[in-house]
Amino acid sequence: MTTHELDHLLAVAERVGLAAGEALLDGLSHERLSIDTKSTSTDLVTEIDRLSERLVVDSILGARPNDGILGEEGTDITGTSGVTWIIDPLDGTTNFVYGHPGFSVSIAAEIDGEPVVGVVVDPLHDDIFSARRGGGARRNAAPIRCASTVDLHQTLLATGFSYQPERRGQQAQVLASLMPLVRDVRRMGGAAVDLCSTACGRVDAYYESGLQPWDMAAGTVIAREAGARVGGLIDPEPSTDFLVAAPPSLFEPLVDLLIASGAREGASPRRGAG
Repeated sequence: MTTHELDHLLAVAERVGLAAGEALLDGLSHERLSIDTKSTSTDLVTEIDRLSERLVVDSILGARPNDGILGEEGTDITGTSGVTWIIDPLDGTTNFVYGHPGFSVSIAAEIDGEPVVGVVVDPLHDDIFSARRGGGARRNAAPIRCASTVDLHQTLLATGFSYQPERRGQQAQVLASLMPLVRDVRRMGGAAVDLCSTACGRVDAYYESGLQPWDMAAGTVIAREAGARVGGLIDPEPSTDFLVAAPPSLFEPLVDLLIASGAREGASPRRGAG
């Protein structure tokens, strides 16, 4: 795909993401009409999740009717153009329900299974993070870079937890092992924002297990274009089993530390950042 075509996809994602972000802000001012659960009693979904997904899907198909779309709230459209959009209409639902910062709209475009465009809109902070392959990453149109940290002991580390109570307990044990060896840990409750925080140096690195494609697709593009290395615990590519994002010089030491701390045993089939 040409640079011009990638720029077009990015423009679509930015426009749609900003509109969905406005819908989330509007939803904050209304009493919740519906709060349901999905995989566990702590895995929340609201009518705003569904409304936002409908807005994103309709807007994308209005601009690009032949594209495919995969969304967290059930959208699964097979397109014919070769482009598939991976969307999370409200990443960090629990944060949203509580009015806590850390929720966002996440929109990525994939070609042949590879994310090439990513946009994450954090409406509460009026932030839009964006990137396309080969074009660098931006926060509110200003270029961003990941941190240059090389020392694990000086690392501000972000992470998230599973919805499953037993998995969460295992992940807490890993975290307890890590805490004495890093500067500190942040747990904001949204993978997309955590990846963007890594991209702009707001944290030094991020790891999490049990993510879904819509949790990480857009943020992965943004973090990589900001200079971060994004991969798995064992595999070179991130997966729904495990994702690590860090400055290149910090990536391998962090992976080694995670493995030594038992992170593989803490991998979970479903994340708990919603």
